[in-house]
Formats: sequence, structure tokens, C-alpha cells
Amino acid sequence: MNTLLITKKMEKFAFFVLTLFSGFIAFAQEAAPKVEVTSTTTKTEEWYANPLYIIIGAVLFIVLVAVLVRGGRASRD
Repeated sequence: MNTLLITKKMEKFAFFVLTLFSGFIAFAQEAAPKVEVTSTTTKTEEWYANPLYIIIGAVLFIVLVAVLVRGGRASRD
């Protein structure tokens, strides 16, 4: 009978400690300080977004196709 009484008191004490620590943890969750961040943005343009590169690439492609097609025709005398 004596061990049952000690066990119940230990359970109550453990429950009290658990409740106390969970309360400490709950109150320890304070808000983070507000930090103002200044950011600078730099606008960069990708090379494929510039129409000049697309036009130059298309012209080079047409010239390459024309050279390859013309190179296939050998003149026979």
C-alpha cells in the first residue's frame, strides 16, 4: 500500500514538472525582432532576349544552309 502512495505522488510530481516546463517553453516563444532589409535590384538582360542576336543567328543559319546546299552541286565541264 505504501508503494502505491509513493507511485501516485511521483506521477503527480512528474505531471507538475512536465506542465511547468511546457509553460516555460510556451512563454519562451517570443516574437523575432523586426529587421528591415534593403535590397537593390539589378536588371540584367539575357542574351537570347535581345532581338539583335536572334536576327544575326537567323542570317548565319541561312548562310550556312545556302553554303551546304550549294556545295553539293559540283560543276561538270
